Amino acid sequence: MNPRMAQLLTRLYPHPWRERYGMEFQALLQDGDGGVRAGVNVALSALGEHIFPTHGGTMDQPVHSFGSIIKHPSAFIPVAMSLTALALVLGHIALYGAAREADEGAVAHIWQLLMAGQMPVLAVFAVKWLPRAPRQTLGVLAVQAGALLASMAPVFYFNL
Repeated sequence: MNPRMAQLLTRLYPHPWRERYGMEFQALLQDGDGGVRAGVNVALSALGEHIFPTHGGTMDQPVHSFGSIIKHPSAFIPVAMSLTALALVLGHIALYGAAREADEGAVAHIWQLLMAGQMPVLAVFAVKWLPRAPRQTLGVLAVQAGALLASMAPVFYFNL
């Protein structure tokens, strides 16, 4: 592979990875045959390194705690969305009662959007964190599920 292509492919990797392995990897690419298949393989590997980064010279996984994981946006945004939906439903019940309306209304539509909108965020969170710290991730997923169920409970209880 020509040196320019090897340099471009190496630049696809995250900066910390390039600092640790970049020079050796670039030399390895230059010594290889450098076909299209190798270029696609390197690009996919770089994408994987962005999603699941390696850490340290021994490739040990860092220790993650529940508190450090819950601070990530993909962890707390679904909880916030569920609690917002719960506040909307409880506020609507407090103001207008639990009577079912002929038309669902804006509150019901916002509630539905909040419930559906958090599903992709939950999926991204699970895909990213389950391989890294399964036990702590399951704890965060349990908190997210609890918040989700708490926001659904008044809707089902009052048959709204």
